Amino acid sequence: MPVSDTRTYDAGKARDAEDAHEIEVARLREAYAALPPGVPVRLAKRTSNLFRFRGPSQGQAGTRRGSLDASAFGHVRSVDPVTRTARVGGMTTYEDLCDATLPYQLMPLVVPQLKTITLGGAVTGLGIESTSFRNGLPHESVTEMEILTGDGRVVQATAVNEYADLFRGFPNSYGTLGYALSLTIELEPVRPFVHLRHFPFQTAEACMDAIARIAAEGSYRGHKADFLDGTAFAPGELYLTVGAFSAVAPWRSDYTGQQIYYQSVRRDKEDFLTIRDYLWRWDTDWFWCSQAFGVQNPLVRRLWPRRYRRSDVYRKLVALDRRYQLTGRLNARRNRPQREPVIQDVEIPVERGAEFLRYFAANVGMSPVWMCPLRLRGEQAWPLYPLQPGEAYVNFGFWGTVPLPAGRADPAYGHYNRLVQDEVAWLNGHKSLYSTSFYAEDEFYRRYNGAAYHALKRAYDGEGRLLGLHEKCVSGR
Repeated sequence: MPVSDTRTYDAGKARDAEDAHEIEVARLREAYAALPPGVPVRLAKRTSNLFRFRGPSQGQAGTRRGSLDASAFGHVRSVDPVTRTARVGGMTTYEDLCDATLPYQLMPLVVPQLKTITLGGAVTGLGIESTSFRNGLPHESVTEMEILTGDGRVVQATAVNEYADLFRGFPNSYGTLGYALSLTIELEPVRPFVHLRHFPFQTAEACMDAIARIAAEGSYRGHKADFLDGTAFAPGELYLTVGAFSAVAPWRSDYTGQQIYYQSVRRDKEDFLTIRDYLWRWDTDWFWCSQAFGVQNPLVRRLWPRRYRRSDVYRKLVALDRRYQLTGRLNARRNRPQREPVIQDVEIPVERGAEFLRYFAANVGMSPVWMCPLRLRGEQAWPLYPLQPGEAYVNFGFWGTVPLPAGRADPAYGHYNRLVQDEVAWLNGHKSLYSTSFYAEDEFYRRYNGAAYHALKRAYDGEGRLLGLHEKCVSGR
């Protein structure tokens, strides 16, 4: 439905949804209580955006013993256009969430870039996008969370009630303290279109300086910044994309067909997209990663059905490749070096961003690199991912594989991932935990506030029914 087709709030329908929700909450609590002690618990999910692949013996998500079917919490409970809020099931994808809010000319304050990221996943595992330089991270626009805790309770956590410690400690806990069944989030108004301007930079230093100015001033060269991200193609070729809401569009580009969005960044000085197409501009080609499947070849692209040009399809293909080691076997047969997956998002203080880019280009050499500025929206830090309030950071995202150097034949060792991990620490940055990590347990808890985490674990999962954070995010259990 077009953004201009606004709807009115249906209170009766919302009440019916509330009644159905309470029934499903009771059912899930019973299912959780019925799981035998000592059985690892995981949510049954149709999709995943994690890149900590489990081995074949452990099965796929949702099929192993101890999985919880939380699919009933995969829808939007209500949207209130007056208060600009939405009540949303924790398993709801951002694709479905935006489909529910855009008809009211509203959107979540931060919409992570891939359609099948869930709201609960973005809060417990962190998310980011091009509004993060002004709206922070997704959990900062959450006003209330309904959480099934590890000890089997269902609690309503807010920033000011008796569960405020859980409310603030839930982000970056990755389902080790409990699962978000429902969240109430703030929304913001949108316009029908987004006007983009792509600004080139020849040095990383100049690019980082511009990011700092935009974060402070909210505009760049007279162009209002409602959205801001960037792409580094090479040390001397970087672009910042500044987007502004617009009521009109002299033209509209379409990157869901034959045209590819990231290629336009280095070709066009400005562009117009519908708000929906802007939100999902990266999903069609999984940023640039669809190239690995040949989808950017014009002939293949014409034959590849449009409905399968999306991130969750590509991610399933990667999972199959990892499961059966298809690429590794092919490389071995052709006497090619093994390749290490380097799939990471890291946050670096903006004043040290140029250092990181130079190090990454010299020691890893993968390109392009996504750049997404962020700054906490509020004045208070969040315990398990301790970014500093008021400080500007840049998220650098890089996703692909790199040939291993001579003498490093085992991709599982993580040669390049360890280099990145150490450099991030040197630059006082932070590393997202959705992918491979190699921290020893004591170092891990120094970096991710183990004292606060263990206190929360004792309070909300005292018997340890759920995995610990190091087990979940590093040990790979």
